[in-house]
Amino acid sequence: MKKNLSAQIEALLFVTGDDGLSFSQLQFLAGAEAEQVEQALSELKARYDEEVAGVTLKELAGVYRLVTKPEMAETIQKLVENPTPQSLSQASLEVLAIVAYKQPITRVELEDLRGVKSEKALATLAAKGLVQECGRAEGTGRAILYGTTDEFLDYFGLKNLDGLPPLPEELAEEPEEDTDLFMTKFQEAFKEEVNA
Repeated sequence: MKKNLSAQIEALLFVTGDDGLSFSQLQFLAGAEAEQVEQALSELKARYDEEVAGVTLKELAGVYRLVTKPEMAETIQKLVENPTPQSLSQASLEVLAIVAYKQPITRVELEDLRGVKSEKALATLAAKGLVQECGRAEGTGRAILYGTTDEFLDYFGLKNLDGLPPLPEELAEEPEEDTDLFMTKFQEAFKEEVNA
């Protein structure tokens, strides 16, 4: 049980990142007594201090966090000075293209066009500074509207959105297909019955 609780706390602290969690939050989320949480935190701290690990457990201002050890500062500094270029996933590129051409657009409208959830791709693009919230839609719920940023223009070497390449005509003017299969089958059956 103790190792399991220690692992649960480790996972919770890992997921919350810089935000960390207070003792009472850890107790509530782990569903454990105060003494058990104290013991698990002690075990976790001791394990990080004993092992050759790059992180340790710290309590800062009443909040527990997983933080990098001071001896890792030089290694981390190299990363900060020379960030690795990260390319965008196919899903992120699709979302970015839709936002660029259809902005301002809500997440629901975007997902309707793609046919799949797009929250993660939107979050990635927002974290990279390529899309941002640009207002709220009118009506019920006042959904967030998304648009591109100046960073997007800079990233793709555009002066403004007019510099986007035009969409191919067959995609831009594609008529919507009637997807009501029931009505199609009904009409076919009706025609057969009239001709019989």
